[in-house]
Amino acid sequence: MIATPHFAERPAARPSTVVIADDSVVVRGLFARWLGESGRFHVVGVAGDGEAAIEHAGRHHPDIMVLDLDMPVLDGVEALPRIVKESPRTAVLLTTTLTERNAQLALQCMNMGAIDVLPKPDSRSGLTLSLDFRSELLGKLGSIAQSRLRGGEAAPDAGAAVAMPNGVADLRSLVSVMPRYLVIGASTGGPRAVARVLGDLGEALANLTTLIVQHMPPLFTASFADQIALQLGVPTREPHDGERLARGTIYVAPGGRHLGIERKLGHIVASISDGPPVHFCRPAVDVLFAEAARHLGPAALGLIMTGMGSDGTDGATALRHAGGAVIAQDELSSTVWGMPGLVVRAGQASAVLPLGGIGPAIRTLVGGGRPA
Repeated sequence: MIATPHFAERPAARPSTVVIADDSVVVRGLFARWLGESGRFHVVGVAGDGEAAIEHAGRHHPDIMVLDLDMPVLDGVEALPRIVKESPRTAVLLTTTLTERNAQLALQCMNMGAIDVLPKPDSRSGLTLSLDFRSELLGKLGSIAQSRLRGGEAAPDAGAAVAMPNGVADLRSLVSVMPRYLVIGASTGGPRAVARVLGDLGEALANLTTLIVQHMPPLFTASFADQIALQLGVPTREPHDGERLARGTIYVAPGGRHLGIERKLGHIVASISDGPPVHFCRPAVDVLFAEAARHLGPAALGLIMTGMGSDGTDGATALRHAGGAVIAQDELSSTVWGMPGLVVRAGQASAVLPLGGIGPAIRTLVGGGRPA
């Protein structure tokens, strides 16, 4: 499991309201105690099935709902669309055990509006004893609460202007060669956002070798790759170590392992490793971006998207120093403006663009037709 990075948060004006929906009374009680002890959350309701979760959403309109996928009466997949309808401003964090089926269902839910997923330990005893899981749960909820504070009740420095290039014209002036590789880093809120950008790229994907680090555990990344392939009709997969990277193909870093690149016999190949986490993350955006800087230089275009933590800042810096350009998703369109925000504040963003503007900007840089 990917550990949640620890970073300073602005204190919220009030505790965020939370509904916990899980069929286990032990889990409901444990989550409620952890959230109460943190002092940052107020649990306004608990639900043992999907129907009760919908009722709580309509009654309390909580800031956040922690929603288990496997529940009686209505499961999380069935309940989620009705929760979103009853309380559109409620941010939904999914929890589930780590199976291939649940990974597919969780991605389906993220396409319907859930913003992130947190795998549970395999057993209740593991859940009770896991300090890492508790830290990860509170970290994700803290990031969600902070993003709601930014988008709802105005935070002290929300919307503060950042003096950065902003737009396609500025970006074109900073690109010395047409990029042939697109390297993407994303975390919380990333699956929907990444899929949107890839869909907006259209035929321009044929001109690019695309590599993605999406912070997800094993099984989830494979399902994510399958989902993209199905949606776009573009070859998409987790690469194997030493695989020669092909243009017109999308590669997703396998969960729990770093994705990098190497140059062997004149070819660019994937490098898959079990190295230590970087900024608490494995796979890490920094690893991919640093190796893209080393082996590709200005032929690589970086994209840092919605996500919590600091992963990506060092890699973006390396890529900029190597002559590559880096696009950062803007604050308003990000679920959590942690990763892209830090890149912007570090002065390493060539352009800061809204989600809907990223695909068109990249198409302008690389050309939208198929290569000759």
